[in-house]
Amino acid sequence: MRLPVARMTFAALIAVLAELAAVGLTATAAWLIVSAAAQPPLAALTVAIVIVRTLAIARGGLRYAERLAGHSAVLRAMADLRGQVYAALLRRKDIREGDALTRVVSDVDALQDGLLRCVVPACVAAMVAAIGLTVAAVMSLTALVVLLCALAISGLLLPLVAARLAARTARRTVQDRARLADHMLDLIHGWAELEVYGARTAKLTQAEATAASIAAVERRPGAFIGALGVAVQIGAVFALITLLPAGPGTAALALGTLTAMEVFLPLASAAARWTEVRPAIARVHALFSEPGTPPRPAPEVVLDLRPGKHIAIVGPSGAGKSTLLTEIARNEPIARGAMADGHIFATTIRENLSFARPDCTQDDLDRVARLARLDSWLASLPQGWNTVIDADTVSGGQRQRLLLARALLADAPIVLLDEPVESLDTTQGDEILADVLAATKDRAVVLVTHRLSHLAGFQDVVVLEDGRVVQRGSHEDLVGREGYYQDSSRAEEMISTLANSRHTTALTCENDSDLDHITT
Repeated sequence: MRLPVARMTFAALIAVLAELAAVGLTATAAWLIVSAAAQPPLAALTVAIVIVRTLAIARGGLRYAERLAGHSAVLRAMADLRGQVYAALLRRKDIREGDALTRVVSDVDALQDGLLRCVVPACVAAMVAAIGLTVAAVMSLTALVVLLCALAISGLLLPLVAARLAARTARRTVQDRARLADHMLDLIHGWAELEVYGARTAKLTQAEATAASIAAVERRPGAFIGALGVAVQIGAVFALITLLPAGPGTAALALGTLTAMEVFLPLASAAARWTEVRPAIARVHALFSEPGTPPRPAPEVVLDLRPGKHIAIVGPSGAGKSTLLTEIARNEPIARGAMADGHIFATTIRENLSFARPDCTQDDLDRVARLARLDSWLASLPQGWNTVIDADTVSGGQRQRLLLARALLADAPIVLLDEPVESLDTTQGDEILADVLAATKDRAVVLVTHRLSHLAGFQDVVVLEDGRVVQRGSHEDLVGREGYYQDSSRAEEMISTLANSRHTTALTCENDSDLDHITT
């Protein structure tokens, strides 16, 4: 996990200069006002007037530059980190989808907040405190003691109290947050039922009340800590005015201290936020330190994925066929495929396919539609390519043909096909797959299937059982060799022959009873 240390240091230095400009502006303005009360010659105030104007302009410019530099550094770093987290997640198979989404989105966002709202403000406050204490020591020992006490309370004690209160608040709101999550799930998944029974408004009111209760509990510690911070500021200013002799220097020191302590006010909220950020940082760090994927289901498999090479993977259910295909997809970023769990997006047919290649033309879409036998279906739709679909509005066969068309449109050098025609009837599936294989003759293809009739002409067929390779060779070679492949091929031929004989007999039978008698 790489962080932009140099960029963040630069942003912190600009922030320090901005805060020093603010302190200098307030102190100089206070000195100028008190000195002007004595009506000295204007020439005696000219330098102070110029300094006030210069610092006012510098403060605004430096704060803008600090925001620009800090956010630019953090956002660039978070974009890189999100990619690193995603790459690390790809190497793991034992992580749930919810956890993966949390780490890619919420945890990275929390890390961003930690840098901008916790780390940088703490560093800026430390540097401003060091400079402020040095100036106070030069001006007055009393001022040094007062400022040291005030900064110790604002910069150390209040953040510690805020962190404790935040942790206590989090524990107190655990049950309320769980109830709020239940309410939201009911509103999302049970919306129709709630609407039918007229309970949606009541459920929404319960959710709003729970959210308001959580917000009220969380606001109280912040208000308490904020009031303490203001009290410390006022106390420090009052102590300086009381203990130091009256004069322009005391006014400048008192108001300068007031401004300098504003740098420490965000530290309390930063400490409270840090209690939430720290677990996210630990989870992201653990993702990089934990070992990657466990051993592959078929580690001895070596596949030649040269252009034009067609490889088939077969075996009984649970042998590791789809898992091996997933491993290939993870380790070959250029691979594209029609996987068994490919997603159909809730958008138009055109966008569902062009997702694979955004720069495709209409001719490209028409070509893959013909190969996947989608053209007649598209012609029957009133809006054609602009018809909006989702996973629930298409049949299993239409879904597989859409995924096949998307894989062909991607034009990737490696094509992965996982049971691509399983939901189609045998004749149509065989025709579509034959056209797909012909269209990808110049690309590497890895096909997972249980229909061995598809594999005539395949020179490399891998047979898996329990995650191990038990047979390997060409289709013709394996058909003539004893083992799983030969047994499956013969069983498939017998089923095909029986189906054909049943079909022929059904055509010649006079009625259903004859057919039942023959099949019995």
